[in-house]
Amino acid sequence: MTRSVFYVSDGTGITAETLGHTLLTQFEQVHFNTISLPFINSKEKMDGAVQRINRAAQSDGELPLVFSTLVDARRREELAHCRGLIFDFFDAFTPRLEQVLGVAAQHVAGRSHGMGNMRTYAERMDALHFAIQNDDGATTRDYPNADVVVMGVSRTGKTPTCMYLALNYGIRAANYPLADDDFDRGTLPASLEPYRKKLFGLTVDAERLHQIRTERRPNSQYASVEQCNRELKAVERMLKREGIPCMNITQMSVEEIAAQLMQQAALMRRI
Repeated sequence: MTRSVFYVSDGTGITAETLGHTLLTQFEQVHFNTISLPFINSKEKMDGAVQRINRAAQSDGELPLVFSTLVDARRREELAHCRGLIFDFFDAFTPRLEQVLGVAAQHVAGRSHGMGNMRTYAERMDALHFAIQNDDGATTRDYPNADVVVMGVSRTGKTPTCMYLALNYGIRAANYPLADDDFDRGTLPASLEPYRKKLFGLTVDAERLHQIRTERRPNSQYASVEQCNRELKAVERMLKREGIPCMNITQMSVEEIAAQLMQQAALMRRI
């Protein structure tokens, strides 16, 4: 079974996509063909969006699902004429919130994912720049300003985790890749010792690491199951010996890794 899904917004559409996708994951038996329609902020653009939805309804023989976070009342009225089943997130919750809070909503587009609060936006960009500048252990001079230093062997998701922590929580996260030299000495790398309380380890099952590395360097010693097993056993011994908190990320998405890390490392979000 296939169903067309449209995410319609007068902003980036990120909220509509996130909420809609979260709901649709509960229906694995259905295949969804998703189309994002962001920045629908004029009658002309809405006319084009309605036409696309109507064409999908005609070709599918089923009414498309339309998830909307349109703020502008005029655009919402125009969307109501499409041949789709509309799930309006603002309409579902805003009236109730207005009643509870005793004030009217401002109905301003782009508040969630625009620049909005400049302090918050600057904090997020600073955290992102920090993650980029402190990727893969190239330097440790900024570690005194880090909230967390994510460590693990190559291809255990350190970089995307640090980027996600920066963009979504404003966390200043550095990452440090562990290699054979770090395991041979039997102690924590000297450059990490001053930041012991900031360290957090990521591990993964050997077979999964083998699959990831094979995509990067097929038929290499680096990607072999034996090498993956050896490195992972060594890093797990190190983390246990040094008392560094860690997490196995084999079955986890980057969103889940970041959320779990925030909780286990007791980090306070900056944004």
